[in-house]
Amino acid sequence: MTKWVLALGVVVTSLALATQWVLRQSYFRVQHVTFVGLHHETSSAVLAASGLLSHPAMISVNDAQLEANLAAFTWISSVTIAKHWPNTVVVSVKESVAVAVAYTNKHVLEFVDKAGRALGPAPSNANLPTLDYLLPKKVAWPYQSVGRGAAYVASQLPSDFAAQVSRVTDDASGDVTLKMTTPLTFILGPPTNLHAKFVAIASVIAHSTLVPGDVVDVTVPDELAVTPPGSS
Repeated sequence: MTKWVLALGVVVTSLALATQWVLRQSYFRVQHVTFVGLHHETSSAVLAASGLLSHPAMISVNDAQLEANLAAFTWISSVTIAKHWPNTVVVSVKESVAVAVAYTNKHVLEFVDKAGRALGPAPSNANLPTLDYLLPKKVAWPYQSVGRGAAYVASQLPSDFAAQVSRVTDDASGDVTLKMTTPLTFILGPPTNLHAKFVAIASVIAHSTLVPGDVVDVTVPDELAVTPPGSS
């Protein structure tokens, strides 16, 4: 009985090794690659950085390694691989979403995602709110650290009035302010309880008589305070 068990073990091991050897032959190496979902990066640049041009064995290709290879592409959030044997790989790319724009310390306008990351150069007419941090000289790019509240609020703006927001400002104390195209200003305070604050803003816009320059404090949504222009 023991001999049969040992023999069976040898056969299974041999088959496994043989399978591994076969799957690493040229016929089962990556020969064809298709990218789906790429809009802000070129397929040629992504392919060159992916490691797939070296024709790795299909069995060794995986999502985690590919994401690591493509980490330098700021627009690429994640990737999912579909293998079509014997030698084709389809890479589905999930891109980051720009929620705002902001200027670098060299005055270059960049797209920004909800985490505050700079995604790449943006045109001056980008139809997104501009982020500001009130102490920009102390931090080269504050929107991933001390000024991250501005990016987060920009990512949460409701469709009711998102298009009316021209600027989202964060300050050293973490308070966020919305400047509208009207122009009106809404003080949100800390970026918490945003749903209630946004409901209050939408209600004020829809039902209140305001004049350009009014500053509306919605830090406490149930206790709105309006400061007319020129008031101290």
